[in-house]
Amino acid sequence: MVIFEISYIFAEKISKKITMKKILGIGNALVDALVQVENDMILNELQLPKGSMQLVDTKRYLEIKKVLDLLHPQRTTGGSACNTILAIANLGAETGLIGKVGNDETAQFFEQSFKSRGVNICLLRDEDLPTGVASTLISADGQRTFGTYLGAAANLRPEDVVPEWFDGYDYFYIEGYLVQNHALIRRAVELAHEAGLKVCIDLASYNIVQDDRDFFAELLQQTDIVFANEQEAQAFTGVDDAQANVETLASLCEIAVVKIGKKGVLVRSGQQQVHCPAREVPHVVDTTAAGDYFSAGFLYGLATGSSLMQCATLGSLLAGHIIEVVGTALTPETWQKIKAEALPQG
Repeated sequence: MVIFEISYIFAEKISKKITMKKILGIGNALVDALVQVENDMILNELQLPKGSMQLVDTKRYLEIKKVLDLLHPQRTTGGSACNTILAIANLGAETGLIGKVGNDETAQFFEQSFKSRGVNICLLRDEDLPTGVASTLISADGQRTFGTYLGAAANLRPEDVVPEWFDGYDYFYIEGYLVQNHALIRRAVELAHEAGLKVCIDLASYNIVQDDRDFFAELLQQTDIVFANEQEAQAFTGVDDAQANVETLASLCEIAVVKIGKKGVLVRSGQQQVHCPAREVPHVVDTTAAGDYFSAGFLYGLATGSSLMQCATLGSLLAGHIIEVVGTALTPETWQKIKAEALPQG
């Protein structure tokens, strides 16, 4: 069933020559420094709650970096919306990205990663702060914990965002980690609506939602598509029930997506609801970017006019692949495998 649903998406795109819609994202432009840890003692030592995303200042970042450097971290591009946009580009859709980086080698690494995939990047440069880094610790069970130093990304301001960046796009994707900058998000959403884009948001992390629930409530009133996992949905509604939560979110937005781990995902639009099973994965290596890749597959499906079930199935396929590797990037060979699995042969 999974292969059939995925194949349908790509077959329809080819046979009917569907005009693919374009997706613009905004988020913290970061580079991830990833290490795998044998146990959670190091999380306690660094005072990082397991599974959370903690924003850290320069002093804390340097403390964490000192520890991670001893473990020889792997480097990939990061930032929630950045992961999503890059994955959509790898599937073949036209994408754009708004962000802010420093004027350093890390920024060059970030920029080249996106240019090589054809992403139209609207990157501002900060001369005073370095490019942000997300120190990512991956536990033995695949769960990830972030100590995020935003650096230049935190200096993305409302006045930086200009109307022409939204021209020609159909969807505007916001990462929840950026929501703490209220004025920036209000400005970006206003410009997106003026340009006729549908606004999408991922709730990002349960602690982010808990700390800023009132603003999320305001924002969801202006949002068309919302993505959340069980913890994030519960943090918003205060209810520990996935079905109730997808109904609540769907009452606020056109489409609500609640990811329920190994049980799959619930997607609801009005009175229509589907449940898509999770892709079976023999061994979870790292859950970093699982939600970002799900969003990528889902939005790609929407961009090609697919049904809710087809969108969710493609999202599950991508999420299933990214949790089999360390970090936020798949190899070209893996992308070829995804397309071979999704595209009918012959």
